[in-house]
Amino acid sequence: MSITSQAYLNTRVTAMSTRLLAREQLFALAQLSLSELAERFELQPLLDEQLSRRAKSRAVEQTLIRLLLAELAILIRPMAPPQRGLVLAWGRKYALFNLKTLVRGKLYDREQAEIQQNLYDLPERDRLVNQELLRAENVLELLRTLERGPLRSIARQAREVYERKRDPFALEAAIDQRYYAEMLRQAMQFQGESGQPLQQLLGAMLDRVDLLWLLRFRFCYGLSPSESFYQLVPSPKLLHRDRLLQLANLETFERVLEALPAPLHLLLAGSTSLIDAQRRLGAYQSTRARRILARGHCGVARALAYLLLREGDLLVLFSLVQGRLLGLSQAVIEIGVELTEPDCPVGGLGA
Repeated sequence: MSITSQAYLNTRVTAMSTRLLAREQLFALAQLSLSELAERFELQPLLDEQLSRRAKSRAVEQTLIRLLLAELAILIRPMAPPQRGLVLAWGRKYALFNLKTLVRGKLYDREQAEIQQNLYDLPERDRLVNQELLRAENVLELLRTLERGPLRSIARQAREVYERKRDPFALEAAIDQRYYAEMLRQAMQFQGESGQPLQQLLGAMLDRVDLLWLLRFRFCYGLSPSESFYQLVPSPKLLHRDRLLQLANLETFERVLEALPAPLHLLLAGSTSLIDAQRRLGAYQSTRARRILARGHCGVARALAYLLLREGDLLVLFSLVQGRLLGLSQAVIEIGVELTEPDCPVGGLGA
């Protein structure tokens, strides 16, 4: 990137970061009624009495995704192709949500209209759905069709796994694995002042994902050490390949946590459930992103940090809306968006 483009991007990120929610703001938002949330965030579907509760929820979710991807589009404008490719790779997760919906529709023989109803309406660059995909006879034909497009590497790996195992779980795990592997591959192209903050950010993201996947695969799904390890994407930071191999061979949830390197060992000390570990690791990732956003100089790293944090805020907003739509108590809503701790123990490993 040119000096001018870098300066413009950093200025844009700094301006947009004022939209991020502080914890005090979250407490205030959690007190708002549904109509107040609708007015504050321009979520007009919430005020439409003709819509069902499910339709309102879906419309709000779609609106928030569009908002996030519109901000991504603004941030990539001054970027050179390598930086733009990395940020677009991060945003591709929403296209993969649609891919998984298509896959499940084909697996369970759903009608085209039903599948289409459950797809997100995405910007042109992320849109993968067309009539050829909807008309595909089965999952393999669907994936072969996608191999001719921008998701070719993800589709190819998913197809190869499904041809070998015929297992829906393995198929979706292959899609997720390839998504993170591709993002890491692009981040590792950057060196020096750009490479270090990007690898710190991607490292924190993968440390979180790898540990949660490992705990879930080993102790919720009962996969073997080798099966679990095969699904992971080694991090460039703490949970590198050799460490993941060591952790995958441990036999209990507690032993895995005890064997973690600093600062993860201290962060997760005393955690007894996957839900609790997920909460703590989410805070760990957010802290790293906020540090890069506040102190960094690399525009693309700051932009990606902003998008991670903004996505988290929008997920909290969606959770607040869901809680109001479902008529949940204030206490449950605040627990759900992690503003207060649950006052009862969460046993086991969670879901």
